[in-house]
Formats: sequence, structure tokens, C-alpha cells
Amino acid sequence: MIPVPTASWAHLPFDILAWACGLAAGLIAYRWRLRAATAEIARKIGGFYFIALALGAGGGAWLAGSLNTLRAAEPVLSHSIAGALAGGIAAVEIYKAVRGIRGSTGTVFVASFTTGLVVGRLGCLFAGLPDQTFGLPTTVPWSVDLGDGVTRHPVQLYESFTMAVFLAVYLVALGRRAPWATRSGFHVMCICYGTQRFAWEFLKPYPTLLGPFNVFHVLCAGLVIYGSVHIFNDRRTERQRTVSVSGPNHQPV
Repeated sequence: MIPVPTASWAHLPFDILAWACGLAAGLIAYRWRLRAATAEIARKIGGFYFIALALGAGGGAWLAGSLNTLRAAEPVLSHSIAGALAGGIAAVEIYKAVRGIRGSTGTVFVASFTTGLVVGRLGCLFAGLPDQTFGLPTTVPWSVDLGDGVTRHPVQLYESFTMAVFLAVYLVALGRRAPWATRSGFHVMCICYGTQRFAWEFLKPYPTLLGPFNVFHVLCAGLVIYGSVHIFNDRRTERQRTVSVSGPNHQPV
């Protein structure tokens, strides 16, 4: 058991640090490897893209978080990073459909979102029980005591560590200009985030929504499906393009 010093105000400084680190990571990744890969998309999206993104992320964050905590024993409003991601995706996809924009526009956000998440989850841990992101009681050797004498799964650290591993793999792939990192990095991130978050949700005392699944199980399953469908479609389009280019020339001579 590991005692963890907590304070309800600890979330704010970690949130500020998460935003700062996320912005810095996104800017570095863009200038390092993504400038050329995102140049064409950047010319198409327009300024309202970011308004749609902000509104969708903000609305999704509070909607998903509150859907979860308003069903608890002591109902309160709250926000969620999973809801922000899902809401931002929904708003952007609607905006892209209206504008006729094709292709992924999220690649530039992979490093910033992941870095912010890795840092921000530490704030959830040190904010303690009032943050309501703690895990179920357990006797594993690495369990944490958040001040009430109950040893719990450090689910915040599970998520932070898992996404830090993804970030490391992604940056290595980006450095090598791996096609999945430059073209489908955002969709791969959605699959990775959704999968690991889906697993950790079983270790949280949240109220269930469908059978053994809570609100975030449903959201994360949607993120995995979203990322998988886009990657499948991208690969199918790439195969069709390759076959079309390399096929025999039947033009008369």
C-alpha cells in the first residue's frame, strides 16, 4: 500500500500544467514532422472548424461526466476527458460533412491530447477522493491510500502509464515517418485510448448503464469502433488507388 498526499485543489495546477505540456508537445510534433502532412487539410478546414471543435469538446465533456455522476448516490455535475474527445469528434465530423472535407484532421492533436492526458491524470490522483476518479478497493501491492485508509487501484496511474507508452511508440513511429503515424495517428490513438479506458472502467465504482457497463464503457466502445472503421476505410481506399495506378493500360495505341 502506498499512501498518497491529496488536496482537493491539486487538480487545477495539474490541469494548467497538462494544457501547457499538451500545447508544447503538439507544436513540437507539428514543426518536427507534421507540417507537410497537414498542410493540405489546414487550407480546407477554415476558422469555424475550431469553434465546432471547442463547442463539441466542451459539451461532450460536461454531458458525459454529468450523465455518470448524476446517477451516483450523491448527484453532482462533472466533466470528462472521454466525453470531451467523443464530443469533439462528433462536432468535427458533422462540420467536415457539411463542408465536404475528407481525410483525417486530427493527426496534429495526437501528441497534445496524449501528453495532456498523461499529465492531467496525475492531478486526478493527487486531488484524492473529491475528484471521484478513484478505483475500487484492492489488496494488490501497488494499491494507494487516498487518505481514508482504504487501499484502492490507482486507476489514474494505469491510464497515465498506458497512454505514456502509446505516446512513446507514436513519437518513434513519427520520427521514422511511419505511414500510420502521419496518416492515421488520431484514429490509432482513439483505439488505444478507448481500449485501455474500457478496461480500467471495470476497476471504478461508477453506476452501471447497460448490464456491467457504465457510461464510459459505451463511449470508449464507440471510440474504438470509430477509429477502426476509419482505418479500415483508409486502407481500402489506399488499396484501390494502388490497384488503379498499377493496373494495365488499356488505352488504344
